[in-house]
Amino acid sequence: MKLIVGLGNPGPRYRETRHNVGFKVLDRLAERLDTGFSREKYDGMVAEARYESSRLVLLKPLTYMNKSGLSVARALRYTGIPLADTLVVVDDVNLPLGRLRLRAGGSAGGHNGLKSIIASVGSGEFPRLRLGVGAANAPGAMVDHVLSAFAAADRPEVEAMIERAADAVLRFVAEGLEPTMNAVN
Repeated sequence: MKLIVGLGNPGPRYRETRHNVGFKVLDRLAERLDTGFSREKYDGMVAEARYESSRLVLLKPLTYMNKSGLSVARALRYTGIPLADTLVVVDDVNLPLGRLRLRAGGSAGGHNGLKSIIASVGSGEFPRLRLGVGAANAPGAMVDHVLSAFAAADRPEVEAMIERAADAVLRFVAEGLEPTMNAVN
């Protein structure tokens, strides 16, 4: 069993923001796996599916980005899924728009959602798939940047990145972390 977590903020106000690409990837996975986020559980919206020989729990925390760890910790506690079988999909302002990076673990890299997860589960040793959303144009404009929508001209690249990220998640489930890191990075 694997836990796939997409980070974002709930509600229509945030739906199209850079911070919500994690939610977008999980929505794309749910479409591909013919499932939906029809129930609330673990302080998040949950969908369940099977892929290859694995059972998947897809989780979109409803606790807002800065408290994502509360939902993730609750899901891990109730499902018994090991941290190594948990993949977190998250936006990254330190990567150029469209770039993906998969890591086995590490620090939060300044991302408040990852900080919350690390604090709540007591470890940074979980895989994370980072999606490049580009850097803010001005110093001190980071919050406005991640809470803004992508420019219309960038949307085709964003859609392609979401597709590639969904492919990477399914490869992680089917083949494991190392082969997926080799393919993504």
